[in-house]
Amino acid sequence: MVRTAGAANRLDSIVPMPPRTLWELFLGFLSIGARSFGGVLPAAHSIMVEKRHWLTPTDFVETCALCQILPGPNIGNASIVLGRRWFGIRGAVVAFLGLFALPYLWVLTLAMLYMHWGAHPSVSAVVTGAGAAGAGLFIATAVKLGRPIAGKPAALALIAGCFVLVAIARMSLVIVMPIALTVGILFSARGRL
Repeated sequence: MVRTAGAANRLDSIVPMPPRTLWELFLGFLSIGARSFGGVLPAAHSIMVEKRHWLTPTDFVETCALCQILPGPNIGNASIVLGRRWFGIRGAVVAFLGLFALPYLWVLTLAMLYMHWGAHPSVSAVVTGAGAAGAGLFIATAVKLGRPIAGKPAALALIAGCFVLVAIARMSLVIVMPIALTVGILFSARGRL
């Protein structure tokens, strides 16, 4: 199902309702971690924005942008930032543990199974297929994240510039990120973002 710009605007108009208890926070991030095969971002957007309405699409994008420039996994950082925002240090710990509890157990289990069955051709095919599915989820999420800023030419120019530098010119993110951050701050200061 293809979502229209109207659907994105509908989600932006919903008043966010953060989790009311630490248990609700834990279960929300547990469900994100449980659905995060191939990447956490699609599940995080679906749970936090579309299903539970904890954040608006714009707030989700802004939180992810902040967490992307920090070291570590983006949504892991977001769990800490949001848990802290809503419940202080206890919330940061609970959200982080909720996000990583099931994946931790699954990775240990899959590692043991892979050690035993990894050389089998069927297992290799499954791993390749999972990689392709993860890439598709990543592309779909990139489109969702781009919707709130799609009407801003400066944002589109910044996105295109980063894509050209990284994907085509093969420049390191260590070089591109500070440049993009500086340009983004300049655009924002001039009211273009």
